[in-house]
Amino acid sequence: MHPDKWPEIKEKIKSSFAVSAERLEKNEERSEQTEILEFQGPLGKMKVEWISRPKVLDTKTHYSNRIGSNVQVDYVYSSDELTHTLKVYKWDEALGDWQKVEGVF
Repeated sequence: MHPDKWPEIKEKIKSSFAVSAERLEKNEERSEQTEILEFQGPLGKMKVEWISRPKVLDTKTHYSNRIGSNVQVDYVYSSDELTHTLKVYKWDEALGDWQKVEGVF
């Protein structure tokens, strides 16, 4: 999804629904940043995640053909390009956990 759309979506959620939580999580290991909004939506308690991470340019796999040997995957990330992902979740009371909503967009 295009990064210019996220502020519009976030503002629409804030103006239309009661936002119960808004936070920013950073994962240094994966160099990603996640903005999270939790709100009461049309399906009940919902959560939207906007994930920004560096673009993967290349993967390098190091392995040997011996039985029982380890496999190591190294990722090469872009220093200036980011990828963005929007995920929508619905709270499932029966399971007590977030369930991903498929086919929203």
